[in-house]
Amino acid sequence: MSKFPNLRLRRMRRTDSIRNLTRETSLSVDDLICPVFVIHGQNVREEITPIPGYYHLSLDQLPREINEIANLGIHAVLLFGLPDYKDPQGSGAYASNGIIQNAIRVAKREAPGLTVVTDVCLCEYTNHGHCGILDDSGVNNDQTLGLLSRIALSHGEAGADIVAPSAMMDGQVGAIRAALDKNNLSDLPIMAYSAKYASSFYDPFRVAADSTPITGDRRSYQMDSGNVREAMREIRLDLEEGADIIMIKPALAYLDVIARARREFEEPLCAYNVSGEYSMVKAAEHLGWIDGNHIALEVLTGIKRAGADIIISYHAKEVAQMLQEAHSV
Repeated sequence: MSKFPNLRLRRMRRTDSIRNLTRETSLSVDDLICPVFVIHGQNVREEITPIPGYYHLSLDQLPREINEIANLGIHAVLLFGLPDYKDPQGSGAYASNGIIQNAIRVAKREAPGLTVVTDVCLCEYTNHGHCGILDDSGVNNDQTLGLLSRIALSHGEAGADIVAPSAMMDGQVGAIRAALDKNNLSDLPIMAYSAKYASSFYDPFRVAADSTPITGDRRSYQMDSGNVREAMREIRLDLEEGADIIMIKPALAYLDVIARARREFEEPLCAYNVSGEYSMVKAAEHLGWIDGNHIALEVLTGIKRAGADIIISYHAKEVAQMLQEAHSV
């Protein structure tokens, strides 16, 4: 191998054009999914304080958001809903006329080509804030599976393009796949939150979704932050049960898990750049400590470089705008 002075790696960094030609990892707007929060009411557009730039939107405000996202070239949204009532069974999650079910219909009417992904969980809908049915010993895994299946089925019937179970119940993917197949929705893909870690990075989201548990926490069903081999087992089981896309959440503190999964599995891999990761960037930007836009671009490129094919991110709109402007030059 030639050495200095014949080998000069800086030659390939000299201009923007050369850097673009030799870039190993390129971020595209096609990689992005943008979260959206929908609530009941009329003419509601309330900023979510710990997630600057994101809003609780009533259904009449949703078309504006959907069109903004679509006009930026983003091809997919992830819908989260806040019900107008909560109960121990989270029944608002699977109501045929529930907030998410109606939001799906609005989104598909406004932008038929937009991929609508829906979160399949109970935490926003239960009055105790947990992701499943509670009994004397905690969250009852097997009783919860039936409700998760009902949620996914109601989303599919409303027109969702992908359902994304996030409750971290054992067997949830298999139960949902069976319910969808039995009800003529065998073509509906499942994006499984396969390796979802118990994390403080979710705190801003819990404010946005009003989903903080009343008692206890979710460590008995979400993964321990120190485990990576277990994550591979979770992913493998979800694939065996019928998952079409696998997900790792959070992203930044778990880049090693993303990279490991990329080495071990060929299926489409999604990473969720979660609310706390976004909010830290926004807080530092607000204080004038960093260039927020460029940090966002660097963060998402790093997640993709680790191996993600798809990135759910609250940075989606600003990064899409930067990519759009760069391509127009």
